[in-house]
Amino acid sequence: MKGRIVALFLSCSWALTAAVGLAADPSDDASPLPIPHVADAITHHHAHIGGRDIAYTATAGTILLRDDKDAPTASVFYVAFVAEGLGPSSRRPITFAYNGGPGASSALIDIGALGPRMVVTTNGAATGPPPYKMVDNPDSLLDVTDLVFIDAVGTGLSRIVGKATAKNFYGVAPDGKAFEQFIRSYLTRNNRWNSPKYLAGESYGTTRSAVLGKLLQDDGISVTGIILISSILNFEGTDDHWFWTYLPSEAAIAAYHHKLPTQPSNLSEFLRSARAFASGPYLQALAKGAALAPSERDAIAQQLHAYTGLPLDYIVRSRLRIPPERFEKELLGSEDKTVGRYDGRFSAFNLDPIASDAQTDPSGDAIFGAFTATFNQYLRQDLAYTSDAHYLFLAFPVNKAWDWKTGEDSDPSGVNVLPDLLNAMTRNPYLRVFSANGLYDLATPFFATEYDLSHLGGDPSLQSRISFGYYPGGHMMYLNPEAHAALKRDLAAFYR
Repeated sequence: MKGRIVALFLSCSWALTAAVGLAADPSDDASPLPIPHVADAITHHHAHIGGRDIAYTATAGTILLRDDKDAPTASVFYVAFVAEGLGPSSRRPITFAYNGGPGASSALIDIGALGPRMVVTTNGAATGPPPYKMVDNPDSLLDVTDLVFIDAVGTGLSRIVGKATAKNFYGVAPDGKAFEQFIRSYLTRNNRWNSPKYLAGESYGTTRSAVLGKLLQDDGISVTGIILISSILNFEGTDDHWFWTYLPSEAAIAAYHHKLPTQPSNLSEFLRSARAFASGPYLQALAKGAALAPSERDAIAQQLHAYTGLPLDYIVRSRLRIPPERFEKELLGSEDKTVGRYDGRFSAFNLDPIASDAQTDPSGDAIFGAFTATFNQYLRQDLAYTSDAHYLFLAFPVNKAWDWKTGEDSDPSGVNVLPDLLNAMTRNPYLRVFSANGLYDLATPFFATEYDLSHLGGDPSLQSRISFGYYPGGHMMYLNPEAHAALKRDLAAFYR
């Protein structure tokens, strides 16, 4: 179960759909990969954000990374937005933002969530065909902080160059080191060393943020705040761990689709009850294994039915253990539909009606085309960046080649970056963390994040520097306008 959950997290349907070939890594005797020579594009804009007109400068460009022998290793693409007339840069926060995957570019968190412009998508349903529309993002963070969106090497327009190879970047540790070098270079190039510094990562980007927070602290760079959007910090855990930590998210999705035997009148109270049941009676029943008495099994099954709406006999036959990909397929099974993994509000007809698991992710399929087309147009037209290179919105080859080794283990189930976050927070007593969670997210469920952060370790006082936000959306909660506005309010307060 654990391995299957991790594999699904890594190879989402978007990445499979967007799989594209990358340039082969050079061997020792191969010619060095060329360095893209495209001039940085600097443009000036206005956007209506937070109820006022904000003037800003946009820079789309690259920073060259080098090894310890000063040889070039990667050309890292970024888009930076710097507000004008909002105070001296030395006092204005700067936020380095990125997405996850591994193998995802930063476009989603840019034109979906935090950047000054956003693509318009349909809330909770598939977005229609092109042409797509871009508008000012009223919930951008640019009125609060300058923003630098970074494409991980191998994604977006970031490329391996010289004699470097995939192993220099495609892994937990080398990825963190590459981002750390990029941030140092950006601070120097733009004279932002004395600015308050924030990290904002989504999905695997939260894993990166924990690693990066420690690396920056090691390098004498104090981070003021870390924003975790849809977190995955600890891939460890027993098989049963995944069942009970997913249950509250499944309960929220079942309530959204009105599939519960008794529809809750207060979702917050309902989810508090689901948490208590999941970490109490349900966890205890799972721990008993084969020693669980039939009468107790049936009582737990009745409660699971009340929280998920799944048929009672299906729950019993599943031995009280229903993987999330089967929940996705079964919840609307009578309608021959699958609910979304990244956002359970979305649904679509099954590709294979008789398959036991979901075969696709309706929430990814619903928006992928809009983001891919819009960002490519935005990059070349509005930001005036002229590269002919293909922008890799999602790069499955990067994902497939990822090295998960953080110690003795070399697979995702051995990855736990909570110690890195603990290290950074302990050494920097002013570092604060904000965790943003979508209620309908079956990729990184909110209850698992709560559990991980409450088990961070260290002095208990660290918990006072961790705050949470919960939103009526999925993994990309900002796709729901209501959730997007609430996220902005919470993040603005976090910065203040």
